[in-house]
Amino acid sequence: MKFNKPKFWDKKYSFFSIILLPVSLIVLVLISLKKKFTKSIKFDVPIICFGNIYIGGTGKTPSAIFLANELLKLGKNPVILRKYYESHVDEHNLIKKKFNNLILDLNRADGLKKAKIGGFDSVILDDGFQDYKIKKDLNIVCFNHNQLVGNGLILPAGPLRESLGSLINANLVLINGIKDNDFEQKILSINKNLQIFYSHYKPTNIDQFINKKLLAISGIGNPENFFKLAKEHGLRIEKKIIFPDHYEFNEKEIKNIVKEARNKNYQIIMTEKDFFKINHFDIDDDEIKYIKLSLVIKEREKFIEAVTKIYDQKI
Repeated sequence: MKFNKPKFWDKKYSFFSIILLPVSLIVLVLISLKKKFTKSIKFDVPIICFGNIYIGGTGKTPSAIFLANELLKLGKNPVILRKYYESHVDEHNLIKKKFNNLILDLNRADGLKKAKIGGFDSVILDDGFQDYKIKKDLNIVCFNHNQLVGNGLILPAGPLRESLGSLINANLVLINGIKDNDFEQKILSINKNLQIFYSHYKPTNIDQFINKKLLAISGIGNPENFFKLAKEHGLRIEKKIIFPDHYEFNEKEIKNIVKEARNKNYQIIMTEKDFFKINHFDIDDDEIKYIKLSLVIKEREKFIEAVTKIYDQKI
């Protein structure tokens, strides 16, 4: 889905959210009916699902890549499975760069069958919490502390794909950002068995951008998260250019931005995901760079232990 997130999604009370509320109630009813009448299929291979209820920008893909590599270190043979969307080639390329085993399929259930034929001992489902056809062994729901649940309303009045009550079907919650006791209590009142973990992104090449005037480009679900991270690490952003999530850049518009940056002596920076969309353009390597990020999970060993229990349970 390509969209610029409406600002009213993160406001508690808004004229637009109130106007759209009846549509959201219809969506909520349709979701409930879909859950009720969809039969879940069980698979022999353990399925670990990274999902979200806040649409876009919660860190599912970096978390899936992190876990896949950790499981590989433990002698497991996992594969990452994603539903194929033509417009998501940026994320597909990012995964392939950081982890070898990736299955893309228009139907997740068919992808799971391919995983079994391929001899993988576990499947990490990158997005699929709302795919009710698949019985998951572990549901990990991701949030970003900057947004959490926004105004708390279902699409289109708010940013939620389904209600917070859906966490009754989750096992772990992974929050990217600072500890939030109030939010923890809120979600634990829905599901007291939830295990809650926190993560953050650690920039690994930030020094090369210090004391430079920056033009920051972002085409991700929550672009302000990228800008905020840069600011928190002392970077000086002179101009921001925001594109819709999963935006397909064309070479001409990027070259125009490069020309502007040259005239104003700006260094262009992007997210790594955006950079993958334009790195084949005929542009000098020094013109556009990206901030390299490493995902750090607090209580990493405890998190890995919580995940690996499913292997014993599946036997």
